[in-house]
This record gives sequence, structure tokens and C-alpha cells, in this order.
Amino acid sequence: MLSGAIAAGWGIAGLFFCRFWRRTGDRFFLWFALSFWLEAVNRIALGLLVAAQEDSPLIYGLRVVSYGFILYAIWYKNRPRS
Repeated sequence: MLSGAIAAGWGIAGLFFCRFWRRTGDRFFLWFALSFWLEAVNRIALGLLVAAQEDSPLIYGLRVVSYGFILYAIWYKNRPRS
């Protein structure tokens, strides 16, 4: 039950960033929204898959990709413009 509440929180945070992206058109918010939604999927998978553990490659891989989205968004926002 707690895992579902955490997943809902990640999903709602993703909706906020999606709204900011639609309002501003800045890809920074889009990458953050995708990251939070991927974290929600990660938490749902962790709750539904009986064999899933925190250190399983699937769960860990989803988190790495999600945090990679955040790092990419920060890099993309701060890169030098030509």
C-alpha cells in the first residue's frame, strides 16, 4: 500500500512538471516529468512483481535511466549556447 502511495506521488510530481513544460515549452521540465513518471513505473513494478527486489537489475536499471534523465536535463539547460 505504501508503495502505491509513493508511486502516486511520483506520478503527480510528473504531472506538475508536464504542466510547466506545456506552459513554457522548456524541455528541462519535460525531462523531469519523464524522470518522475519512470520512477512511478519503477515503484509500481517493485510493488507488483513478487520476485522484484531493490537490487534487481530491472529495478536498478529503471532508476539509473530515470536519474540519467535528470542529469541530462541539467546538462542540456546549462550547456554553452553557440
